[in-house]
Amino acid sequence: MDRLAGSAEDLQARLWMAEHLHAQGLESWTDETGNVFGHAPGVGDSRLLLGSHTDTVPAGGRLDGAYGVMAAMEVLTTLHEHGHPAARCLEIVSFWDEEGARPDSSGGMVGSTALCQSPHLALIDSFVELHIEQGPRMEEAGQELCVVEGIVGVDRHLIRTVGEPNHAGTTPFPLRKDAGRALMRTAAVVQELLRSVHDTVVGNIGTVTLDPGAPNVVPGAAQMVVEIRAPHEESLARCADMVLERARTIAQEEGCTVEHQLLSHKPVVDFDDGMRALLEKVTLGTGRATGSLYSYAGHDAGVMSAHVPTGMVFVPSARGVSHSPREYTPEHLLVQGAQVLLDAVIAHTEARTAPGSSGSTGAAWNARA
Repeated sequence: MDRLAGSAEDLQARLWMAEHLHAQGLESWTDETGNVFGHAPGVGDSRLLLGSHTDTVPAGGRLDGAYGVMAAMEVLTTLHEHGHPAARCLEIVSFWDEEGARPDSSGGMVGSTALCQSPHLALIDSFVELHIEQGPRMEEAGQELCVVEGIVGVDRHLIRTVGEPNHAGTTPFPLRKDAGRALMRTAAVVQELLRSVHDTVVGNIGTVTLDPGAPNVVPGAAQMVVEIRAPHEESLARCADMVLERARTIAQEEGCTVEHQLLSHKPVVDFDDGMRALLEKVTLGTGRATGSLYSYAGHDAGVMSAHVPTGMVFVPSARGVSHSPREYTPEHLLVQGAQVLLDAVIAHTEARTAPGSSGSTGAAWNARA
């Protein structure tokens, strides 16, 4: 599926959303960024926002983001049709350009970032996003629902080794200051170092450059970008220190030096305790296998959490596949996730309007399959 932000397919999906909401007697509007909103007539000025995004990566899947938008539409429609008071405390959104897959994109999360800088944010009481996990952890644990604790932090480090360029044929091995060899030796142990810190840490080397990059020249310089993801800031810092220490040791052995630059740091996001508690109560009430985890992918919820109480719920991804046409979650699990979203909206509304109430999860209300 190709529905890049701003493409004809993306604009068609946004138009369909607005038209569908209007057909159900609901109101819809689009802000200047491209975010599409929906709510019931007479909605209040303190709103729980539900939603996600409908844009995809090239050759992406049908569930990433779009599932959360469709479920939010179904929740709003169901509550409105039945005249439930929660409908007047609810707004839904399809964010613009979450993926950042366009060549001219500013890097993703465009719509949610814009909302958080707009006056409309003052009307948003809290935010919940329903999403597929996009990884294998839930399926491996046999979990059908997970409350997301937060989003891992992400550091990107540029590590550059500097040696001495020379003739690759006439320079004996012992006399070389081979920046490429020093870098490759470091790259070979990065995964081992990260795994030694904690099993929740992952990393990647996706960019490697050799200078001058000729077959018959010993590299005088080489560099790579190491990305590290972890759910704790301490782990991110420790991983960086260990990789740099090993890089410097290896470089010295190879007659080279090391230069380092922190390219970017996205701090760990921890979702609101109150929203997590509400979602945990609702998911446990299903009687299904539940759990909690950190997301290793970025989401609009991460942006929203810096401004309003935010929660997130995952359903499993079959074989952990996402950003692919093979992305799949069984239909009954998708329906179950939508039901949890509905129950969470009702519980949230009851908690706001009647403090000390039983916090019923509204089991009598059902999202349609």
